[in-house]
Amino acid sequence: MSFTLVIHGGAGNITPAIMNAQQELEYTAALQAALRKGAEAMKAGGSATDAVVAAICEMEDNPLFNAGRGSVFTKKGLNEMDAAIMDGSDLSAGAIAGVRNIKNPIKLAREVMLHSGHVFLSNEGAAEFALKQGVETATDEYLFNKSRYDQWVEIRDTDYTQLDHKGDNLKGPIPNTGHKFGTVGAVACDAQGNIAAGTSTGGMTNKRFGRIGDSPVIGAGTYANNRTCAISCTGHGEYFLRAVVAYDISCLMEYKGMSLQQACDFVIKDKLVKMGGEGGLIAVDAKGNFDFCFNSAGMYRGMTNSEGKEIVGYYGE
Repeated sequence: MSFTLVIHGGAGNITPAIMNAQQELEYTAALQAALRKGAEAMKAGGSATDAVVAAICEMEDNPLFNAGRGSVFTKKGLNEMDAAIMDGSDLSAGAIAGVRNIKNPIKLAREVMLHSGHVFLSNEGAAEFALKQGVETATDEYLFNKSRYDQWVEIRDTDYTQLDHKGDNLKGPIPNTGHKFGTVGAVACDAQGNIAAGTSTGGMTNKRFGRIGDSPVIGAGTYANNRTCAISCTGHGEYFLRAVVAYDISCLMEYKGMSLQQACDFVIKDKLVKMGGEGGLIAVDAKGNFDFCFNSAGMYRGMTNSEGKEIVGYYGE
């Protein structure tokens, strides 16, 4: 049985200067736990989609990451979460945006893919569907994170929107709030050569107007197609939306014959940089080739495969 699993926990200004030894240990353990969960799913005969869900759930349950339990606060002091999943074997996909009090948004996205007859549900409609499907809910207390709350309090009376993994915002300098957190994602190739991608996020601190980033948008932050690749993105979502990053990489492989790494490098390190966009992605193809690609200082990331190889990292090469 051969498989490859790749995960990320956000990209941004992740440097040794903002990480101490204890934080490195915590992130290493968290990433390893997610890799283990995803690998166990495939070792038990599960699909690439099963592995993606298992790995992301592990990260959604860990307050280190801006997804699920670690989600940031909106302008109104709420947790609003987005997620998406896509199966490369048949291009089926499910996505949700602006959901509250869902323990594992990635599970709701999978329910949308499998049982809704639709691809994308949002807000109250997504909540109604979650109730119908019996998706596990979570209380505000479960989702409350003190460091997240303090981060929000610092800018809630301003028009600033903070990219929490950067330690700054979109309009000007504010004090660094310490921990770096981020969107989570996973891509996998299973023993049958099927690939899948998933992404989950709490979005931006102090976001307004029901803002939705690239994470749940199929083709922008999440995409999978057995003929090309599976991609999960993280970074400044507005740029990833405008560049349709995930699908663009797939197109470069399908229509221009680029390799996985060539396509990722072109979009992330050339096209996105010229636009002013910061972030990164993880990728895998149906042969089990994989890539970590980012133009930011660092990205929380990990990889494991059936040959026993394991990689965990956070800083730039």
